[in-house]
Amino acid sequence: MTIRTSRSARVGQYLALLAYLAFLAFPFLWLVSTAFKPPRELGSLHPTWIPHSPTLDNFRQAFDEQPLLEAALNSLVAALSAALIAVALATPMAYVMARHRTKLSAAATGWVVVSQAFPFVLVIIPLFLILRNLHLINSLVGLVMVYVVWSLPFALWMLVGYVRAVPRELEEAAAVDGASRLRTLVSVIAPLLAPGIVATALFAFITAWNEFFFALVLLKTPSMQTLPVVLTHFLGAEGVADLGPLAAAAFLATLPSLVVFALIQKRITGGMTAGAVKA
Repeated sequence: MTIRTSRSARVGQYLALLAYLAFLAFPFLWLVSTAFKPPRELGSLHPTWIPHSPTLDNFRQAFDEQPLLEAALNSLVAALSAALIAVALATPMAYVMARHRTKLSAAATGWVVVSQAFPFVLVIIPLFLILRNLHLINSLVGLVMVYVVWSLPFALWMLVGYVRAVPRELEEAAAVDGASRLRTLVSVIAPLLAPGIVATALFAFITAWNEFFFALVLLKTPSMQTLPVVLTHFLGAEGVADLGPLAAAAFLATLPSLVVFALIQKRITGGMTAGAVKA
């Protein structure tokens, strides 16, 4: 009876997981289907999953109408810079917060979590005024600064957990060998934190790559705009979307995140296994 119950529970879990995956995959699959449909099928009263007459015209039209490559380059520069800077700042900060547990560090950790609940609208005016005084409005440098500030709390919170999983005995052994705090962090702790650093950088990159609101407010020149902002240009003056080119451009915009995650996923798993062996 117990075996049957456990099997039924396991089957139910797998079915729930498949349903959840189907729920997550539906928008992307429909986006891909729409990107390859000709205008006649897009206006059909009976839409289908697989286009009857697949076409690349939507992609050609999307590149002809909007500077997608220039916008993608702006997004890549902003997202990659923000991810690298956020990880570089969060790693030593996470080490200090994890190894020196005081009331101040506990309060800082709580503030990090609470700050993620702040809506964008609440902080956009102060950020705009600060960047204007620094002459960084309509600048990728100013946008990168905003992305770093916005992603740093969660990056710090993630890395604190990874640092706490590293045994203190490794640091004590390094201290006995005469290693300084900085040398211990660079040579002993950082290699074991590689999975966490990669996962945190991936999070920061995807967050910055998909961000829309800050880029919309802070970037005014068309040549400086990021890809999510340029996608809104496929909407007409009355809110009518040019559906085919919009779907094609949106599909291309999602590919970098998928490719980066696919390339790094194995390294994250392998790094976790290596870290467990070293520990």
